[in-house]
Amino acid sequence: MRPQSLAGQDAFAPANTADIADAMIASSGLRIEVDRRRGRGAGLNPSGRFEPTQRETFDDGWQSLEELPPFKTEVQIEKPRTAITRNESPDLSFDRSINPYRGCEHGCIYCFARPTHAYMGLSAGLDFEAKLFAKPDAPKLLERELAKPGYKVRTIAIGTNTDPYQPIEKEWRVMRQILEVLNKANHPVAIVTKSAMILRDLDILQEMAQKNLVRVGISVTTLDRKLARLMEPRASTPTRRLEAIRGLSEAGVLTAVMAAPVIPALNDHELERILEAAKAAGADQASYVLLRLPLEVSPLFRDWLLQNYPDRYRHVMSLVRSMRGGKDYDAEFGKRMKGAGPYAWQIARRFEMAAKRLGLTRRSLALTDDLFVPPNGSGVQLSLL
Repeated sequence: MRPQSLAGQDAFAPANTADIADAMIASSGLRIEVDRRRGRGAGLNPSGRFEPTQRETFDDGWQSLEELPPFKTEVQIEKPRTAITRNESPDLSFDRSINPYRGCEHGCIYCFARPTHAYMGLSAGLDFEAKLFAKPDAPKLLERELAKPGYKVRTIAIGTNTDPYQPIEKEWRVMRQILEVLNKANHPVAIVTKSAMILRDLDILQEMAQKNLVRVGISVTTLDRKLARLMEPRASTPTRRLEAIRGLSEAGVLTAVMAAPVIPALNDHELERILEAAKAAGADQASYVLLRLPLEVSPLFRDWLLQNYPDRYRHVMSLVRSMRGGKDYDAEFGKRMKGAGPYAWQIARRFEMAAKRLGLTRRSLALTDDLFVPPNGSGVQLSLL
């Protein structure tokens, strides 16, 4: 049975949470032992949805099951043909983006990008956190694409799928090299991250900010360090993210706080406090996104919820479904980010009132796009004429 087959299950159909857990384990594969996944977000590693078979590891009672090694972070090199990915989504504020990495070591259990690992024949569960792909050629490819005749400048978004400042960036430095290309070309960029590592590149960001070429969104999901550790095990702590907002703001970089995702009955009560803390740290804008549970993310999140907050499982999922038309997720443009229904309306009004009170509703000015200078470096193919 495919893991997403439970996506439309009624919140109150099973008799108790144990029945729910049994149903989820049966459909998604056995839960991975704690010692093998310590420091990771997902508890399952089901086969990708495009795989012809679903595989499970189980003990047949003959004591023949070998002790399997823990999940370690593995990085492979990906050779993309282009650096810039384009989209036509009507509810996104950008039409192009760059992803320096595929997969994300932060291990955020709610990450809507998890299902993309299925395209690599891998699991959206632990594989997404441990089997990563780096794109070291991305900076050179970007140079070539920006140098193409007729290229039209629009803000490039980075970090909208997986975090460009996840831990492996310390070694690979792909994001820094991309910023160097964009800065040299005077190209505008919008960055989203939940990592304080962004302060490493403050020298470049400050230079770009002086030319109105950059804005940064820092995701602050919770101020509760314990919840953050469980939900986002390898991301920066909430305190470090607030420090990143402060450091960027003091350097003159336009910085927004992103309360994303808002999870009903889990972190939604913190919405106002998150905005207040970010404002005190220097944020000048705010936004929020409701929890999204597409495809494999739903069973992974529900399993995590049962393991860590079993007493809240039914309440959380009931509220989620009340905002998604009775389903775990509604992918309709215009609704997928904010949801619908009374509870979604309440969250939206709370956000609007808090943002207005704190002065975080000011729309940022458009980034400058008339300073662009096409690259002419090592990554650019020379003209024949």
